[in-house]
Order: sequence, then C-alpha cells, then structure tokens
Amino acid sequence: MNGPTSFAFWAAAPAGGAGGLSMLLPILLFIPLLYLIMIRPQQKRQKQWQEMLAGIKSGDRITTTGGIRGTIISLKDDSFVIRVAPDNLKLEIAKNAIASVTQEDASKS
Repeated sequence: MNGPTSFAFWAAAPAGGAGGLSMLLPILLFIPLLYLIMIRPQQKRQKQWQEMLAGIKSGDRITTTGGIRGTIISLKDDSFVIRVAPDNLKLEIAKNAIASVTQEDASKS
C-alpha cells in the first residue's frame, strides 16, 4: 500500500544533482541572515551593557531592572550599595540588575 505513494514522491524529484543544491541554497542563505538580524545586534547590546557596568563609579544614578532608582554609594565585586530617595534607604543590589546609568553632572552638585 505504501509503495505507490513513495514512488510518486521519488518520481516528482528533479533529475540530476542540481535538485539537491537548489533545496540546500535557502538554508545556506538563512544562516547569514539569522546572524545579521538576531545574533549581531544582541552581541552589540551585550558589549555596550558590559562597558556601561565597567564605567560605573560612586555618585552615578542608576535604574535597576525592577525599576528602582538610586545613587551608588559603594562598589563591591559583584554588587553595589545604592541610596534610594526619599528616606535615604540603603539597598545592596547585584551588578547584573542594573538596567541603565545616568552620571551625575558636576554642575548640579
């Protein structure tokens, strides 16, 4: 019973070696497209985020991924101590929880 269906499948395949290459070509074009659209921009964002973390110093205003805003008081190896307004509450947060940094302007102080 399965014989005629499988025969029809093989009979419909193009003759010659060009059929295999034409089926493989879209896959080979998809890989560089995937790199350009997804992987490369993510690597750029990751590099910018790591540079931002490397440049953090005391006095910088930060926003965490949870939405908490504060000023960095002290730096540790893998965490920071921040001061949160209005009660000057001190929190210790992990380094990877920082979403953005705003440096304090010297003219404001």
